[in-house]
Amino acid sequence: MIKQLISNIKNKKSFLCVGLDTDIKKIPKFLLKYDDPVFEFNKRIIDKTKNYCIAYKPNFAFYEDSMDSLIKTVDYIKNENILVIADSKRGDIYNTFKLYAKSCFNTIGCEAMTVSPYMGTDVFSKVSKDYSNNFFIVLALTSNSGSNDFQLLKIGDKYLYEIVLDKFGKIENSKNQIMFVVGATNDIQKLKRIRKIIPENFLLIPGVGHQGGSLSDVCSELLNDNCGIIVSSSRSIIYCSDGADFDLQAGETAKNIQKEMESILIFKNII
Repeated sequence: MIKQLISNIKNKKSFLCVGLDTDIKKIPKFLLKYDDPVFEFNKRIIDKTKNYCIAYKPNFAFYEDSMDSLIKTVDYIKNENILVIADSKRGDIYNTFKLYAKSCFNTIGCEAMTVSPYMGTDVFSKVSKDYSNNFFIVLALTSNSGSNDFQLLKIGDKYLYEIVLDKFGKIENSKNQIMFVVGATNDIQKLKRIRKIIPENFLLIPGVGHQGGSLSDVCSELLNDNCGIIVSSSRSIIYCSDGADFDLQAGETAKNIQKEMESILIFKNII
């Protein structure tokens, strides 16, 4: 799975993930005439952005009342050989968590899922062996202001997020299966420290674009020889227009981001 991801990044010259945070209250009104407006919106977004991204990330919170829309969306993406990340932030004891994994990977059909580290590493050590061809993306240092409440707690001479990185980074086969969520709005010194702790793991990076994170700062500190990052953008792409051409505008926005990423990959001698 990791080899396929790296290959897709190099072939598409992109490390963009399009977040499908599809709120039926925000989609263009003309789509409401369709039997499944959410899926229709997603399908059009996918059609116009698929050439410029290497992953899609549906946030499960937006589909709790429309799981059929989610399943149809995932099925539609899978035809394009593009990574599907379930933004579900699951986490529990092994007997329960393995059911979350089964639902996400087997029933819905995603290849990766975001997870909470709060229950410890033993849960993931077991489940990752059951799903050796899937990714688990651990929340580490997020972009929201409330992250300071816990993630930046000092334990000895380390922050809590650093301990999370260190422990999950040591799980067997971690570099091939474990990714980490790192918000783009964090300061450069924290980004440097993160890459020092986990030099090989991929990072999923939200916060570029609408939230104000800098793509150049992220890339200067977090890129590795295999790229090593997936930058997620949601609202700035899917809601860049509410007109009849919303999908065309989304495609243009994704294309512009891809072009910037291509330049960075060339400059860093990754492609």
